[in-house]
Formats: sequence, structure tokens, C-alpha cells
Amino acid sequence: MPITQIASQMNMLQSGVASAERVFEFLDADEEAPDLASDPPLAARADAAAIVRLRHVTFRYAPDEPLIEDFTLDVRPGATIAIVGPTGAGKTTLVNLLVRFYEIDGGSIVLNGVDYRELTRDTVRRTYAMVLQDPWMFAGSIRDNIRYGRPDASDDEVVRAAREARVDSFVRTLAHGYDTILDEDASNLSAGQKQLLTIARAFLADQSILILDEATRNVDTRTEVLIQEAMAELRRGRTSFVIAHRLSTIRDADVIIVMDQGRIVEQGAHDELMRLRGVYVSLYNSQFAGVST
Repeated sequence: MPITQIASQMNMLQSGVASAERVFEFLDADEEAPDLASDPPLAARADAAAIVRLRHVTFRYAPDEPLIEDFTLDVRPGATIAIVGPTGAGKTTLVNLLVRFYEIDGGSIVLNGVDYRELTRDTVRRTYAMVLQDPWMFAGSIRDNIRYGRPDASDDEVVRAAREARVDSFVRTLAHGYDTILDEDASNLSAGQKQLLTIARAFLADQSILILDEATRNVDTRTEVLIQEAMAELRRGRTSFVIAHRLSTIRDADVIIVMDQGRIVEQGAHDELMRLRGVYVSLYNSQFAGVST
């Protein structure tokens, strides 16, 4: 028994040491550079699609390990840009740079003619609405969870956003409707229902640029159709960046960016990339090869 107890304590000690390492790594991290005192005028509005330009952007997590190198991209207003590539290609990192979760090492990112380093982080991030792969809910009512997209929204605006997101009919089947209380994990909702609520948030936020991570993973076919319809409506008239895992969902994108090791290796519409028979075709065939077999 004493030996068993010692072994158990050793496991707890090792777990504690690993946790402490993560805590101290966070405490030792460099602080964000302070924002500018004031922002220059930014032309992006909720009812107008934005122009985004990336010029020779470079970024690396470690000084001796380059990740994104000399990345240049012009995004016209209202375009849907799909970003695809193998794991580790830099897709998520690129999105983190767009919303300024990380600072670029070189080059520039321009929003409607303004270098985003001249804007406060809050201004940059308020230009974007995001629907991520893992929906996040907090303890509170469904109404409050949707209103998180814009805290000053009225009840009518919340309901309108829910209708646009194809979630209103589901909410009204609940005993307490929009006043239904969710726990922290929203365990009383399915994954698809939670995803539709995050799309309703994005409708309510009504920003000029969207970032959509693959939102249809781990949902049933019927809910996937609803999510696809809602996201298609959400993208209308807005500049959109779509991180795609299922390539079948982005065939209608205006431009598909194929990334590998932080660089654009191919760029074009779906049909153009299929004719190239390059990296995109390899990714596309790898997804459907398993289906055919």
C-alpha cells in the first residue's frame, strides 16, 4: 500500500509540474505593445464590404523557424476567400494575424487603406465577425448568448438574427424559448444547435469582414444543410475568409488560396485549380478517395 500511494503521489506531482510550466511560460511571455492613443478614420462599415490587402507579410513563432514568408494577397470587397492546405500550412496563423492576435514581423496588412498597426486592436477586431469550428457558449439564456455578438442589441434584433441564422424555429420549440437557460457547456443543446447560435451572433454583430472556420464538422447531415444555408446568407455582401477542411464546401469561393509552409503555392477558382493538377488536386482527391473505396 505505501508503494502504491507513492506512485499515485508521483503522478500528481508530475501533473503539477507540467501545469506550473505552462503557467510560468504564460507569465514570462512578452506583453503586447501598447495601442496608439487614437485611431485614424477607418472606412469599413457594417453595411459595406471591406478591402483587405496583405503585402509581403512575414511571421514566425520562433526566431529561427520561419512560418509565413513574403505572403501577398489582395481581397476585393465582397469576395469569398477560401484558405486550404495541409496541417501546419499556416491557415489558422494567417487568421490570427488578420485579427491581430499576433503582430507581423514584416510587411503590412491594410484595412480599407489604413495599415492596421495604426489602429487599436479593439478597432481591428471589431471589423471582424467570427464563426469558429468549436462553438462557445456561456452560462445564461439563449437570448444573452446571441446578444453577445452586440450587447446593445434589442430583443427584436436578437430574434431577427436568429431567424436569419435558421435557429428561431428551433428556439421556439423550447419550453422557455429565448429565455431557456444554458449551462457553461450548453449540454442541453446539440453541436449543430450551438453552431447555429454562434452564426446568429455573427448576424447580430453585422461586421464587414467574416472569418469562418469549418463549422459543419461533427454535425448531422440535416443540420449541416441549415448551417451551410445560414453561412451563405451571412457571407452575402461581406468580405469573407473561410478556412476550409471539407473542400466540397468551398467550390463556389471567388478565390481559393492553397497554402503550404506559409506560402501561397496555388491560387484561383475551383475549376482553374483542378486543371492545374497540383497541390489542390492532391488535397481534393485525398478526401474523396476514401469515399470511393
